[in-house]
Amino acid sequence: MRLTTRTNLATRVLMFCAVNRDRTVRTSEIAKRCNASLNHLLQVVNLLQASGFVETIRGRAGGLRLATEPERVSIGKVFRLFEAGAPFAECFDIETNTCPLTEICRLKSFIARAVEAFYHELDMVTLADLVKGNCGLHELLHLGEDIQGACTRQAAG
Repeated sequence: MRLTTRTNLATRVLMFCAVNRDRTVRTSEIAKRCNASLNHLLQVVNLLQASGFVETIRGRAGGLRLATEPERVSIGKVFRLFEAGAPFAECFDIETNTCPLTEICRLKSFIARAVEAFYHELDMVTLADLVKGNCGLHELLHLGEDIQGACTRQAAG
């Protein structure tokens, strides 16, 4: 199993916003710190905003921030949103499936259960689980001057 680049970027965007809860961040800042293409990032932010994970602010002082508390952001929901268009295997897409074994193959049901178990595990993970007390992440992504203080406050809260 391999996650799409968009899912990876979505997770980076959300972690960046969670680490920098005290401010509105710019996509250019996220792109630089997360080693990401600004063009790809803008597409990801657009879908995150449309799905209610982040809110965007237009204008000179614009940018984005989390639309809710990190404890309320399910990583499983984020992954489902971004992975929904990519079937796990050819036989999962009725329109493009060319496998001659589809009607008799038992593997598809096992794969479907495994994929659901994967998402079930991620449903139990929140954005807060990824960022709270993760001082290394805070050191990489925090935009303020008091990096260690921000990490300590996050770990305590």
